[in-house]
Amino acid sequence: MAAELSKVVGATVPDKPVAWNKRDLLTYAVGVGAKNDEFPFIYELDPNFAALPTYPVVLALKGDGQDVNNFAEAVKGRPIPGLPKLDPNRVVHATQSIEIVKQLPTVSGPGWKWTGRYTGVVENKSGLILTMENQLVSPSGEVYARLYSSSFNLGAKVTGEKFAKVIAGPPQGKPVPKDRAPDHVVEEQTTPEQAIVFRLSGDYNPLHIDPRIGKAAGFGGVILHGLSTFGFAGRAVLKTVGGGDPASVKFFGVRFTSPVKPGDKLQTNIWEIGPGPNGTTEVAFETKNLNTGKVVLGSGIAYVVKKGGAKL
Repeated sequence: MAAELSKVVGATVPDKPVAWNKRDLLTYAVGVGAKNDEFPFIYELDPNFAALPTYPVVLALKGDGQDVNNFAEAVKGRPIPGLPKLDPNRVVHATQSIEIVKQLPTVSGPGWKWTGRYTGVVENKSGLILTMENQLVSPSGEVYARLYSSSFNLGAKVTGEKFAKVIAGPPQGKPVPKDRAPDHVVEEQTTPEQAIVFRLSGDYNPLHIDPRIGKAAGFGGVILHGLSTFGFAGRAVLKTVGGGDPASVKFFGVRFTSPVKPGDKLQTNIWEIGPGPNGTTEVAFETKNLNTGKVVLGSGIAYVVKKGGAKL
């Protein structure tokens, strides 16, 4: 069984066509809380108009369409070598990271693709953790973004024993310093309509709009997309450490640790740790839900070209 499970690592998924336009970038920006003074992200005529650096995370579900999609169809994949059929209702988004290799154009045009391969599988007593590497590739074959995400498949079993095989993954965040206060603290209020707006970027999972689904799943109602919270934290790091420059964030990653409900208040605590690769500053951060007191994004890590500028 271990030999079968090892087949997961290196398995690829079919390339997917993806596309976006300026309206998509504007929609994403307000879905992750952009405010009326963040002109490079909310106003298409701003001379510095650009995509928020975290935007590519939504392309896996959005694809190249402009209309709504059927979530069940969007997440339906081919069988994974070495794995039994997994229950999609018992899958939790565990981690997400993005490396911005090149800054996105504001309109894609045709010919862009989303590639994917599995780079890790871990089995423990609680279930299976799968890690996937995705790349956003231009029509000319240039990689613009490299992303890693892991999913926790609750209760899934293959070998019935501990097993781990990993061939690639993102940089890991350092623990946030306990001996000093954060260098930056950003508080932001999500709205009761936050998930209604964010879903327009491509994730139409009914869990994020239909209270009946959320109650049946044990969340007591609708919860906010984890990738919306991810974007809130990304904006906080961008504006404080990166001075609001969309090209300043080179890498951004988190672990999802607790749900957020639309209307909850978020607090992102940010520490500048020291030098990062290629002239960046390494940042550690965590995001708390001030309504519950729980950390909702942990193990936060970012590499940012530090610049002066207004703080949130």
